[in-house]
Amino acid sequence: MREAAFIQRNKTKWEKLERSVNGMEKLSADEASDLYIQLTDDLSYANTFYPKSSVLIYLNGLASKLHQYVYRNKPTERSRITTFWTHEIPLAMARTRRELLLSFTIMLVTALIGAVSAHYDPDFVRMVIPGGEDYVDQTLENIHNGKPMAIYGSGNESDMFMFITVNNIRVSFIAFAMGIFFSVGTAYMLMTNGFMLGAFQYFFFQQGVGVESVMSIWLHGTLEISAITIAGAAGFSMGNALLFPGTYPRMVSLVIGARTGVKIVIGLVPVFILAGFLESFVTRHAPVMHPWVSSTIILLSLAFIIGYFIILPYHAERTHRAVAPRA
Repeated sequence: MREAAFIQRNKTKWEKLERSVNGMEKLSADEASDLYIQLTDDLSYANTFYPKSSVLIYLNGLASKLHQYVYRNKPTERSRITTFWTHEIPLAMARTRRELLLSFTIMLVTALIGAVSAHYDPDFVRMVIPGGEDYVDQTLENIHNGKPMAIYGSGNESDMFMFITVNNIRVSFIAFAMGIFFSVGTAYMLMTNGFMLGAFQYFFFQQGVGVESVMSIWLHGTLEISAITIAGAAGFSMGNALLFPGTYPRMVSLVIGARTGVKIVIGLVPVFILAGFLESFVTRHAPVMHPWVSSTIILLSLAFIIGYFIILPYHAERTHRAVAPRA
């Protein structure tokens, strides 16, 4: 690329950075970080192809000013933590709306396929659920004994809580990390979970205890399944950034997508902790709980997921645009 074309292509971005470091325009932490990555990439390109050009001197100076700007505007530790939960995670979710829709669609479609498969093949549920033979046989025995949800009360609450929570967090990080395989790995994880969910839920309806299972399983499942779906969106954020870098160099796009995904999966950790608590300490009591108690917990869980991961991102994005207008 000729030097004049290189300057023309990036002129608007550099002018935006100049206004920011000179105090004429405010950048959010995320935007400043993204622009800094782009600037260092431009600097590396100029150093390679225009080593004796004045543009190299200009970019070096701009990079130095931007570094000072970022350091000067670095928030305190307390405000940084607050901002992370109230602003950065919602903004990350706002950037992954399409990925979230894709993740939800895969989970829904595969859950329906799992239910239909279980309808036509009674052994399908044994194939898709880990430890299927023993688990299904134990559940059938519990159903015949009039205690279909007894499996949730068969272990020590604290041990169950630790195992379930750690396992669910592990699954979410795997679903995210598998996105590095051009999103195919994340799609596979979602499909596997969707098949299990559909087949398992339909199994209870086949046995005539569908309503009781819904009031028990979804006490914790509302948070757990929603969080796995959102973790899938985080994986797609990284995978799609690698597949479709847009105007960014591919590796820069990957870094941006991965950083967005990491924020999301970190934000899911408290959700998995709460889901693990509900599954270990509350779900076992569902058969003796009044239906309105179970319904309230399920609805509150759903309201939290919708409010924090879907509605709040719209408000955070609107605030972000107001504070950091485009050049």
